Order: sequence, then C-alpha cells, then structure tokens
Amino acid sequence: MEKSGKEDILEEIMIEHGSDLVRLAFNYVKDKETAKDMVQNTFIKCYQNLDNFRFDSSIKTWLYRITINQCKDYLRSWNYRKVHVKSFFGSAITSFLPSTEDKVIKDSEHEEMKNFIISLPQNYREVVFLYYYKSLSIGEISEVTELNINTVKTRLSRAKQRLKILIEEADIYG
Repeated sequence: MEKSGKEDILEEIMIEHGSDLVRLAFNYVKDKETAKDMVQNTFIKCYQNLDNFRFDSSIKTWLYRITINQCKDYLRSWNYRKVHVKSFFGSAITSFLPSTEDKVIKDSEHEEMKNFIISLPQNYREVVFLYYYKSLSIGEISEVTELNINTVKTRLSRAKQRLKILIEEADIYG
C-alpha cells in the first residue's frame, strides 16, 4: 500500500475510533494522559501493521486487542509499578483531608456503580466494560480478549454475581 493511502486510512481510523480507545485504555490504566499514550502506541502499531491486516476480524476488534495488549504490557512494566506506589502513598496522605469533590462523588449513584465495577478483578472488569459500556457482543469480546467464548460468558456471569453482592451490601450499610 502506498504511503499517502495508508496515512489516509490511519487518519480515518483515528477519527472513528480514537475516543473509544482512550476510554478503553483509561479503564485499564486509570490515568487520562497514560491512556492517550497507550492509544498513540496503538495507532503506531496499526500504521506499522496495516499492510498485514487481513480483515479476518473487524478493524474495531483489532484496535481493541492492540490497545488492551498495550495497557496490559504497561501495567506489568517496572515504570508503572514505581509510579503506582508513589501515587498510592500520596493519595493515602491526602485522603485524610475531606473535599467537596469527594462528597459529590459519593452521593452519585452512577459514580458508586463505577466504583463497584472498578473494584472487580481485572479479568471481570474487562468483560463488563466491553459488554456494557462498549456494547460488544460475547463473540466480539472473545475475539478482542483472545479468550474462549465460554470463558467470556463465565467471567461476565461471575462479574454480575459479584456486582449484585456489592450493591446489596451497599444498600444494607448505605
């Protein structure tokens, strides 16, 4: 494929999928700037491998898979662990100071649900996010995550069970 045609395709891909990929990456890395970096890396890999893309899957699922792999690699990296430990201690110190923002967030049911989802283990949070927030089918999630369809169904079912327990506990103690 000639360079200008490849760049035009990449530009279309970036416009169409960029914001969805940033939200997906944010679900993993929990930092807006890092999520943008992950998506930037995704687009670089997309550009480098566009000639090899065989359209066995949709471009969307291919991009999701690249982004998820980028995020997982980042979360395993030494740099992330070092930064994460620093921010944990910083937030532990500032958490003793109540803020208006924290009170507003705690009052919001939407935020509470988001917190429940974030508290799930990564493998459950991943399928819940892709299924409910990205409206991917079980088959598409299987393709994106490279998991067996039955594994996706099981994780989704277990995630729902855990969420139900968390919601019930919040109502009891809330």
